Amino acid sequence: MARILVTEEIAEGGLDRLRAIGHDVDVQVGLSPDELVSTIPGASALIIRSATQVTDEVLAAATDLMVVGRAGIGLDNVDVPSATARGVMVVNAPQSNIVSAAEHTMALLLASARNVPQAHAALVEGRWERSKWEGVELVDKTLGVVGLGRIGKLVADRAKGFGMRLVAYDPFVSEDRARQMGVELLELDQLVAESDFLTVHLPKTPETLGLINRDLLVKAKPSLRIINVARGGIVDEADLAECLNDGIVAGAALDVFSTEPMTESPLFSIPSVVVTPHLGASTREAQDKAGDTIATMVELALAGDFVPFAVNVNAAEANETIRPYLPLAERLGSLFQSLVGATPDVLEVCVEGEIAGYDTRILELAVLKGYFGSITSDPVTYVNAPQLAKDRGLEVREVNCATSADYVNLLTIQGGGHKISGTLSGPKAEQRVVNIDDVPFDVPPVDNMVVITNDDRPGVIGTVGTLLGSAEVNIADMDVSRTDDSTAVMLIAPTKTVPAEVLDDLRQAPGIISVITLST
Repeated sequence: MARILVTEEIAEGGLDRLRAIGHDVDVQVGLSPDELVSTIPGASALIIRSATQVTDEVLAAATDLMVVGRAGIGLDNVDVPSATARGVMVVNAPQSNIVSAAEHTMALLLASARNVPQAHAALVEGRWERSKWEGVELVDKTLGVVGLGRIGKLVADRAKGFGMRLVAYDPFVSEDRARQMGVELLELDQLVAESDFLTVHLPKTPETLGLINRDLLVKAKPSLRIINVARGGIVDEADLAECLNDGIVAGAALDVFSTEPMTESPLFSIPSVVVTPHLGASTREAQDKAGDTIATMVELALAGDFVPFAVNVNAAEANETIRPYLPLAERLGSLFQSLVGATPDVLEVCVEGEIAGYDTRILELAVLKGYFGSITSDPVTYVNAPQLAKDRGLEVREVNCATSADYVNLLTIQGGGHKISGTLSGPKAEQRVVNIDDVPFDVPPVDNMVVITNDDRPGVIGTVGTLLGSAEVNIADMDVSRTDDSTAVMLIAPTKTVPAEVLDDLRQAPGIISVITLST
């Protein structure tokens, strides 16, 4: 089993589950960057939160690393491009804290509107300052939501309950979708100009860094209050402090900062500012969900299975229609490698039927995972499979095929003069190999299969059965297809690997033209 290095506090439930299946969970909280570099060799997985910086230097030292799991949403502390180049999967828990973050946004929105922290601080210090901390109502005020993702949508839903008018900026959301949410889409400048409250729900990227700055805020109403529970740095803190001191905007409530932990800032001395130390995900429920989710993602990654929340897999998330075909695609990829032998210049993947209407890139990755997994002892994942193909000069193409009337869905791999097709059949969606090099079959795939081309005459099948039986090799399944008047092909699924000497005997038997083994 694998060593899993955990460098930050994670809910024990998820870690206990990893321990229960046999993994070595190595918890070392508070490592310095140098200590992390010296500790990570030998770890197959690294589980972090927001404090650990997973740099290129760390990843270079992590020679055995397969997956980095971030127990939360943001990934600005992980060098994702470097991880991808090294074949390391990066996963997060994007839905674990969305409710907590949305609720904390509403808490800060209300705290800013009613000056709750300031009034509390004054009262506990012995000052009854009722008139000084007069607030504003939320009803009929305009809330500008910058980013209508999971959290932004939840905030908008909750703000409706306060009778607020909702406007939003998100170039990736359509007018129809926004209308369904009860939100009016505006350009960012207009959004700032019309809003009474502005809440930010964007990822931290080079494009969003410093997005909310002085040039933008000078267009706002003097009554505008800004809330940021997303990522530090999206709101330019120096510009915000200037705008507050100059009376350009009225207030702010911040949970995140450009550098964390943050204990000194010009914002902290401004009376109209409410701050919290990155508490957006700090609820027991969110921590439990994040720990459970990231444990599941790491478990799947270490097992080589499909990982729904992998952020650096070049494919859309597999939906319930596509997902059952992933094991078939991987197995066909492995069988195809045995069939084709040397790596071809081009590998073509064709998907037919209902599944062809979805994003099928994940099926291509599964094919590559199976293909290279059968010829290398190194771990092959959905992340490094494309790099392995590139390194070996294998071009992968998605191609259109003539639609088959025989199958509801069909997956075909071809290249190097060979082809193999498979499907899922019956109420249990059982895997079937249905075509090899244009010869039709219907056989459940096994780890070691045998393709025998023979003269189409009586007695040949009996000869094959006798030779296999003498070697105590049972036949689990078999299908025979005629290719012309004189030739037939058998596809045999034996219960165990056929010994090499038996294969040689088959090749020498009367009526046998060729014997090929297919292995996964």
